Amino acid sequence: MVGVAVCRQLLPHAPARLLVAARRKQRAQAALEELRADPGFGDTKVEAVWGDVLLRTACQPRGGRAEVLSDPDARRRMIADMLEPLSASIADASLLVRLITKGGKEGVAAHIVVDCMNTATALSYQNLYATATRVVGLATNADATADWSSEVENLAAALQVPQLVRHIQLLHEGMRRAATDAYIKVGTSGTGGMGFNIPYTHGEEKPSRLLLSKAALAGAQTALTFLMARTPAGPSVVKELKPAALIAWRDVGCGEVTDHGHSVPLYDCSLQEAASLREPDSLVPQGDFGHAADGVLRGVYIDTGENGLYSADEFATITALGQMQIVTPEEIARDLVRELRGQATGRDVVTALDASITGPSFRGGYLRSTALSRLRELEAEHGPSVAFEQLGPPRLSKLLFEAHLLRAATQRLEVVLASDPRSLASLLADVVTRDAGLRQRILSIGIAILLPDGERLLRGPRLKARDAHHGFVDLTAENMARWQGRLARLRLQCATQRAAEASSRPERALDAGRPSGAEPAFFEPSDLAFFVLDEEESGHRHK
Repeated sequence: MVGVAVCRQLLPHAPARLLVAARRKQRAQAALEELRADPGFGDTKVEAVWGDVLLRTACQPRGGRAEVLSDPDARRRMIADMLEPLSASIADASLLVRLITKGGKEGVAAHIVVDCMNTATALSYQNLYATATRVVGLATNADATADWSSEVENLAAALQVPQLVRHIQLLHEGMRRAATDAYIKVGTSGTGGMGFNIPYTHGEEKPSRLLLSKAALAGAQTALTFLMARTPAGPSVVKELKPAALIAWRDVGCGEVTDHGHSVPLYDCSLQEAASLREPDSLVPQGDFGHAADGVLRGVYIDTGENGLYSADEFATITALGQMQIVTPEEIARDLVRELRGQATGRDVVTALDASITGPSFRGGYLRSTALSRLRELEAEHGPSVAFEQLGPPRLSKLLFEAHLLRAATQRLEVVLASDPRSLASLLADVVTRDAGLRQRILSIGIAILLPDGERLLRGPRLKARDAHHGFVDLTAENMARWQGRLARLRLQCATQRAAEASSRPERALDAGRPSGAEPAFFEPSDLAFFVLDEEESGHRHK
C-alpha cells in the first residue's frame, strides 16, 4: 500500500523512470496497472519487476523460499550466501543487487531507492522458534530416524540476524555500485505503536515471541540504516520513516476472504461430532475433526495490505482511540516525498538518532592528550607496546608494526624516502632479527611476519589473517615502495598544512607540537595508520 502511494506522490514530479518491485509477479503487475490508471501518470516510464530479494537471481524461477529449502544443493548455497564473508560473487548473484544496478529492461542503475519492504516481517515469520524447538526435541529424544543434515540446515536457514545483516550489506553494495543518490526506508515499530501489552498476537501467547522478534529485527534494521547513513561510500541521503500505527487501507468490499492469498474452506461440526475435553487429542492444533461444508469464507472486509483482511468489527476495535489507531498510506508517502525533496518533516528516525546520540565530547578530546602523555612517558620507561590486537582488525596491527619498524630501522623520514626498497626491506628484517622481544610480541598476538623474499613466513601458533594485505607484517621490497609512496604524500600534506598553519583550514595537525615550520623527523605509528585507513580505505566518520 505505501509503495503504491509513494509512486503516486512521485509521478507529479515526472521522474524519468519508475521501477515498481514486488515479491510476487501478480502484485507488481497489479500495482503497475493501478498507476497507469492514475490521472497523473504522465510521461514517466513505469515498469514492474518482481522476485524475492532475499534469494539469488538464479533461484527466482523456483516456487519461492519453501522450494529452495526442499532442494539440498540450493539450500546449502542459500546458507552459504548468508553466512560466508560478503564477496563479489555473492553480490553478483543477488537479485537485490541486480535490481539496483541493472533494474528493468533497459538495465538502468537506481538513482533513488525507496524501500517499502517489511523485511522484519519476512524474517521473523520464518519462525526460528518452531524450527529450533523441533531440532532440540529430536536431539533430546535421540531420534535416529531424523535427517540431521536437513534439520540443521533448515535451522541455519532460519537464523534471522545473519539474514538481516547480509540483506543490508547487499543493499549497500548494490547502491554503492549504482552510485545511488538517496535511500529512504519505510520501517515498522513491529507492534503498531503499542508495547508489550499489545493484545493482537499470533495465538494465546501475549506478547507473541514472533511479534517481538519482528520488533527486534525492525530495531536492528534501523540501527544498520543509521550506520549506512554514516558511511561515506554510499548514498548521500539515507533516511527512515517508522510508522507506529495500523497502516490502512487498500480497499473495502464484500467477497472471498483469503488468508495470505489462500482460500479459507468452510467446515462444520454437528453435535454428534463434538470432541470431548477428556481426550487430550481433542486440543491438537490440527486434526480430523468436523466435516467440510460447501464453499469458502466470504464476508464484508477491509483490506489492510500486508496485515490482511479485517472484518468491520475487527477494524473498529484495532483503530479505536487508545489501540493501534490508524495512519493512511498517503500521509506516509507525502512525508517520504517531502524528505526526498529536502523538506524536513520531523519524521526521519535517522536524523532523530543523529540528534539524540551521545557523540564525541569536548572534555574527552581535551583529556585525550593527558592520557597520551602518560602513555608516552611509560613507553619511554618500559619500551613501546605498538599493538595488542584486541582492537582489530589484523590489518591495523600490521600497519602499526610496519610503521614502528620503519621508524626503528631508519629514525628519520628522509632516510626512508631516499633508500632503495630492497635495502629498506633488509633494514627492517635486521630489526626483526635482532629484537627478539619485538618479534615475539608480533607473533604472539596472531600476526605473521613475511620475510623480504616474499616466500617465507615467521608465525606463532595463532594466525589471524591469511595474506599480507590483511594481516602480515610485510617486509618485502614491494611493500617498502608502497610505504615510501605513502610517506611522500603525507610529507606533502604536512608541508601544505604548515603553510596554512595560521588558519583553520587543516583537518588534522599530524605534526602538532613541533616548532613552527619544522619538518618532523618521523611520524607516530598511529598517525601513519590513521593516514592509511583514512586515505586508502575511507575509514573515517563524516558525522
